[in-house]
Amino acid sequence: MADDGAQGIQAGRSGLIVRVPEAERLVRAWRERLDPSARAGVPAHVTVLFPFLDVSRIDDGVRAAIREVVGRHRSFEARFDHCGRFPGVLYLAPASDTGFKRLTDAVVERWPENPPFGGQFDEVVPHLTVAQGQDEAVVEQAEAGLLPGLPVVTRVSAVDLLVHDGTRWRQRGSFPLGP
Repeated sequence: MADDGAQGIQAGRSGLIVRVPEAERLVRAWRERLDPSARAGVPAHVTVLFPFLDVSRIDDGVRAAIREVVGRHRSFEARFDHCGRFPGVLYLAPASDTGFKRLTDAVVERWPENPPFGGQFDEVVPHLTVAQGQDEAVVEQAEAGLLPGLPVVTRVSAVDLLVHDGTRWRQRGSFPLGP
C-alpha cells in the first residue's frame, strides 16, 4: 500500500493485499528501516486495492462479495526476480504481474468508486515495496543488499483485508483464490 504508514492514515481505512511471506526473510530488516508501512504492521505484500472501503461499510455482504470476486481467480505462482523503482520508492518486481493485475481489475470492477491509489496513477504496477521516501544512496544500498537474495517465489492463494485502527494495520479477513 502506498504511503500507508501510521502517519496520515485515518482509523477505519482499509486495503486488500496479497501477503508474500517468502519475502520476509529478505526484506524485513530493510522494510523496518525504510518503509513506514512495515513499522505500522503491514507485512511484505503486493497491494490489490488501496484505499478500499471504510471499515464502517465492511459488513457480511461486502465480505461475501470479496470472497466471490477473489474466488473466481485461480491461485498462481509469483516470482520476484528483480528490483524496480518509482520516484522515492524501491520495490521487488514480479517477473509477471498478470495475476496481480487481474485481481485488482476484478475488485475495481466490483467497487469502481475506489480506484487504485485514489486514482493518482494512470497505470497500476504490482510491486512489493521495500523502501519509500529515502535518498538515492540509501536506495542503492538496499537494492545491492536485496539482489543476491532473489528470486523470491510464492504461491498466491489468498487476498487479505487490512484495516487501520488509527495506529497500526490489522488483518480483518482472508479470502482464498480458487484452486
